[in-house]
Amino acid sequence: MNRTIKLLMLSDIFVLTGFGLIQPILAIFINEGVAGGTILTAGVASTLFLVTKSLVQLPFSRYIDESENKTRWLILGTALIASVPVMYIFIDNIYQVYLAEMLYGIGSGLAYPTWVGLWSLNLNPGRESFEWSVYSTSTGLGTAATAAAGAAIASLAGFTVTFILTGLMCVLGCGILLMLDHESASKGREAAILGEGKSKSGLDRLSPD
Repeated sequence: MNRTIKLLMLSDIFVLTGFGLIQPILAIFINEGVAGGTILTAGVASTLFLVTKSLVQLPFSRYIDESENKTRWLILGTALIASVPVMYIFIDNIYQVYLAEMLYGIGSGLAYPTWVGLWSLNLNPGRESFEWSVYSTSTGLGTAATAAAGAAIASLAGFTVTFILTGLMCVLGCGILLMLDHESASKGREAAILGEGKSKSGLDRLSPD
């Protein structure tokens, strides 16, 4: 399992685990703490997220396959996702919920195909199933642990504290992607320098004495 795979997995653990804190309680928050919020409008909000994500990710995936700045787009998408729990701290009507869920869909539509593309490029041949299983197990256990924790935190400390913790975990996940981008940029510069050096060496050999 190479370093890129490890960083991608660690970032997703923070982001998915963070959202695991609020997923079980979000419908309750919308129903009880938002003007115009009902169980029906909570369902509409989820639908807006999924529709927005689907509309964004399919055309964007064609672009990102040709892009050389995959990590930058992944960081942008993750940053948009991280902004959503922060927005929920200030939400007081259902239309703001709809806006937050659409932003969540845009961020996910940018992040998901980019993440999958980077992950697929870096899978070790012959160990694909194992590495996918490590990822699935890690994120699954993390989300399972935080599902109960999120409900307990919301019950004891309130929704705002839960949203803040979710935002902080997402920011940590985004920070890990910044590390990945820095390392990718460094490798790119090293490759360019090596390539330039080889090119100059070849020209030297071709030059007359």
